[in-house]
Amino acid sequence: MNKIPKSNRIRHDRVFPTINAIILILVMFVTLYPVINTVAYSFNDGTDALRGNIGLWPRVFSLESYKTILSDAAVYQAAWISASKTVIITLLNLFWTSMLAYALSRREYVLRKPITILMVLTMYVNAGLIPNYLLISKTLHLNNSYLVYIIPTMFSCFNMIVIRTYIASLPEALVESAKIDGAGDIRVFWRIIFPLCKPVLATVALFVAVGSWNSWFDTYLYNGGKKELYSLQYLLKMKLATTQASSNAAKATADALSAAAGQTTPVTIRCAITVIATVPILVVYPFLQKYFVTGIALGSVKE
Repeated sequence: MNKIPKSNRIRHDRVFPTINAIILILVMFVTLYPVINTVAYSFNDGTDALRGNIGLWPRVFSLESYKTILSDAAVYQAAWISASKTVIITLLNLFWTSMLAYALSRREYVLRKPITILMVLTMYVNAGLIPNYLLISKTLHLNNSYLVYIIPTMFSCFNMIVIRTYIASLPEALVESAKIDGAGDIRVFWRIIFPLCKPVLATVALFVAVGSWNSWFDTYLYNGGKKELYSLQYLLKMKLATTQASSNAAKATADALSAAAGQTTPVTIRCAITVIATVPILVVYPFLQKYFVTGIALGSVKE
């Protein structure tokens, strides 16, 4: 049997890491370029941004887009609404979803399969927008209320299945030994199962938090008539629409470009809104990153 010469093995060991590093650098650049370009546009002068061709650095530095957005006191109220509902929804969703997931993971629970099947069916068969709107606004009377952000989002069937699958992968001996020592199901869940579920709970928490922070359609449907309950995403969307309308009106005049000098434009406002809405998620993500990959791998949906 022919052996590979040592020099060839050394060359192969050097070539692969080099090619791998080059590919990863290219992927990193392709991934980061749109993000950095958006930040550059957000810090660029609005009129100059209309010329385009801005790369990784603003051509004419300006803070007007951020001043336009952050000068409105309503932004801070909307930010508080978005932040508070994101925290509450995430905590309640993890609490109810993980408890039900633990109950349905117990083999001795006779109704675990029927309940699981019924919940999975809700993922495939949805009543639609109109029945949901009638249920929330007419039956539950949650419109123009802060609770409309909380109650409909306290539970997620998909997240329950992910957490239940993760719990089912834990050694059964842990639960059996705890019950031999006299622990009940509630103590077993809080003292043993819950601490071991940190990876999948962190993953689910990230999903729920990002979804709640980025949501604006619920405000549009149920709280559009109550400004003090506007979420940040909805308010920023309205600001973008207002800026677009003002820009269209300016373009209708003969001195549009001169009148717009030094002013904001929909391009820079949109980029500034993207940066403002993304920063909180970027701040939270590093704290959950170490659990994210583990939670995805171990909590994958399987039967």
